[in-house]
Amino acid sequence: MTWRSTGQSWALDIALAQGGFNALHPRAKGTLEQLGHDHTDFDKVFEIVESGVMLPKAWARVAAQAEERALHHERAGFGQTAADLYLRAAVMWGRAQYSIFDIEDPRRSVFRERTNHCVERLAELRGRRVRRIALDFEGHKIFALLHLPSRDVQGAPAVILGPGMDMIKEDYIYAADRYYTPRGIVALSIEGPGQGETRAGGLPVDLTNYERAISCYIDHLAGLPEVDAERIGVFGISMSGYWGLRAAARDRRIKALAAFEAVSGDFATIFERAQPSFKSNYMFMSGYTDEESFDRELASKMPLGDLVRDITCPVLLGIGEFDELTQLEQAIATYERITAPKEIRVYENEFHPLGGVAAEVFRFGAEWVERALDGQLSASGRDARYYVHRDGGTTDGTAKPTWWSGTSPTHRV
Repeated sequence: MTWRSTGQSWALDIALAQGGFNALHPRAKGTLEQLGHDHTDFDKVFEIVESGVMLPKAWARVAAQAEERALHHERAGFGQTAADLYLRAAVMWGRAQYSIFDIEDPRRSVFRERTNHCVERLAELRGRRVRRIALDFEGHKIFALLHLPSRDVQGAPAVILGPGMDMIKEDYIYAADRYYTPRGIVALSIEGPGQGETRAGGLPVDLTNYERAISCYIDHLAGLPEVDAERIGVFGISMSGYWGLRAAARDRRIKALAAFEAVSGDFATIFERAQPSFKSNYMFMSGYTDEESFDRELASKMPLGDLVRDITCPVLLGIGEFDELTQLEQAIATYERITAPKEIRVYENEFHPLGGVAAEVFRFGAEWVERALDGQLSASGRDARYYVHRDGGTTDGTAKPTWWSGTSPTHRV
């Protein structure tokens, strides 16, 4: 835990009691619905929560309710209803683990067992189209879920679905089933070093091992008969937008990258100015308990800088105008350094979760990657910029908010 998260926990408790989940992530409900959460479950959870310490209990209680209903429907032979409820339970059991930063806490293991059980039942009810993957990686195991189309495919495009720092592989089951597999695309939702089961197995994240893990997942995909090894892309949100940029600079087998909410600035914003749980969580993910050591040995080295110049595949960046983890002017500066075919969309008045446009973003990101993997967005020098207005219009040719009046503000400190 950081000194800020410890000393300021009272402020977060008040904010949660008064403002609910929006106090943590403004407008995030729309995004969580794209990650398999039902809004009624979400509302039940935050009817209970009046303090941060109540979050694991609330998520676990409502997860158990959804799982109980799933079992009821499964026993009665209503398999698809049961599968939908098992998905809702799985993502809530996963969310219950998020606020517990002690890797030895037995509640984490119990919640993970419930998550795995719900996914297993869902997979069985959906004809084993969702399959659990465990790969050897640098003396540890990394874990993923493989999502296959309902019809048999060979040589199909594949997309790696990268979760944010507070997400798990199960968070993409809904999106994979809605946006990828119906179009004949193989999807692989992953957990990299520091996340979910991978972290529980003893593998923390460091500066470079996440992109190496992505390469390991590409090795696996490339060996599947269902997959065309020349058409593998990445869709990432939040920290996986960051890790995706690093991976695309390292591994030329990535043929397309869509990165929304990518943390691409100076990292002082996310770790020193945003609400303290982000830094506490990343310290847990990376295995640090001493904040000064974390700052010196890892955080100070994380900014992307000129690394993005090594990317050769088409890149899409999408970010909210008021993203609280990356200053917009810094995101645009990162975009400017990319020399590959590229596109950027800035969404007016949106915050980090992009909750007001989440359904659009998930669908558009999937369609964009599909087109890029088919070679439609690879023209040399491609540079498409859009400022997406809240009223539905767009300003084409620039990503700068119209109220900037054509200026480029200096980076805030």
